Formats: sequence, structure tokens, C-alpha cells
Amino acid sequence: MSYTIQLLEADAIPTAVIRERVPASELARFVPAACGEVWTFIKAAGLPKPGRHMALYLDPQGWVEVGAEVGEPFTGNGRVHSSQLPAGRIATTTHFGPYGGLGKAHAAIREWCAQNDRPHAGVCWEIYDHWDASWNTDSSRIRTDVFYLLEDR
Repeated sequence: MSYTIQLLEADAIPTAVIRERVPASELARFVPAACGEVWTFIKAAGLPKPGRHMALYLDPQGWVEVGAEVGEPFTGNGRVHSSQLPAGRIATTTHFGPYGGLGKAHAAIREWCAQNDRPHAGVCWEIYDHWDASWNTDSSRIRTDVFYLLEDR
């Protein structure tokens, strides 16, 4: 799959998340479990405008925030926290296909950043499109948007 990289300005987006340090080998288990737990919290708390699921990768040591977009900041419960996706200049692309292939989209953005002298700030995130039943039979249609925050110039 070839990736088209776009350079955009992103606004901060409020999120409901579970923040945890997770080894890379556990992300495939942790991300869907945390998304489900956060979604249950959002519904029980009656938070307005719940949106798409997301995973924000904060640093190379494995700190992540996983959950969903929400309409506004809120008071958490000790496990689920109010947070936000970063604002600023970003490089982004869209991945179509199973989540196991997302590494290729990340690699494409990092390569683009290196080739275009646009260092990334070490923070990246994925936003997962709402699940569509057709994806059960055609996983090539699964959509995930990938974002890298760029360093200020």
C-alpha cells in the first residue's frame, strides 16, 4: 500500500482514556480492551458526543493513552482520565486494512519526515474509524488515520 502524507494543523480533541505503560508486545491486547472499558465508562457517565476510538503513543518507554474522543473535559474515576489529543502541526496519512499493518503507515510518515526535514516530536496517535459490519468480510476496508506531531520550527 502506498501512503499519501499530508501536513496539517490539528486542534486539540478532548478524550477519555486509560493511561498506562504498555510493552509493544502487549498493545494488540491492551488497545481493544482499554477502548471497551473507556466506552463503557463514557456511556455510564453520559458524556456528550462520544466519538472514535484512539491510541496516543506518548514516548518510547511505552506510555500510551487509549480510549475515545469526547465532547468536553470531564471528571474521571481514577482509572479513566480526561485528556486530549495534541494540537499543532502534524503529518498524517490513512491506512486501509487490518490493524497489524499499521506499522507501514507509521514508517511512511517517519520516512516522509526525514526526507522533508520535518522532525517529529516523538508523539503519535491513531484514530480508528467506527466499525462497519462489512469489515468482517473485507478487512481491506478498515480505516485508521495515523498522526505525528511535528517539532516547532
